[in-house]
Amino acid sequence: MNESAQALVLHALAEPRRRAILRLVGDRELAAGEIARRFEVTRPAISQHLRVLREAGLVEERRDGTRRLYRARRARVEELRDYLAGFWEGRLRLLREQAESEGFGGLPADGPPGAPSAGAPPRPAPAGRGARRARARTTGGSGARGGGTKSSATKSGGTKKRETKGGGA
Repeated sequence: MNESAQALVLHALAEPRRRAILRLVGDRELAAGEIARRFEVTRPAISQHLRVLREAGLVEERRDGTRRLYRARRARVEELRDYLAGFWEGRLRLLREQAESEGFGGLPADGPPGAPSAGAPPRPAPAGRGARRARARTTGGSGARGGGTKSSATKSGGTKKRETKGGGA
């Protein structure tokens, strides 16, 4: 895709409705009226959007009697994808080179350091809320049912302490 074609394609896709239209006709052919019914704009506005997409080579038009049917042009969409992928490929290559130059030249065959190896048993799941309560009861802590004091805010901004079930602190 040459630079003028790229400019047309990027201009066409700068408008959100045109991107939505392109998604609609991406895998099926639709009549202009069917496309227009899916948007809350006038039919002439949709025709204008379709014209911009057609001039950018992103959609093709086929006439069937008085109807105009639109479908995405796969070849141009693939050219666009390849063009955009070029930005990522270069950036990813630079990132890899930077990491390698800083001594992060790759990962061991079995994954990042500290990760379990393929034959290692799975780690136990972290204890949940119920496990903390059970520990507090068995260790005499001030868990949900253990004894202790509880602080609460007062209207004047101070705090007051009260004894909870199970005795004092």
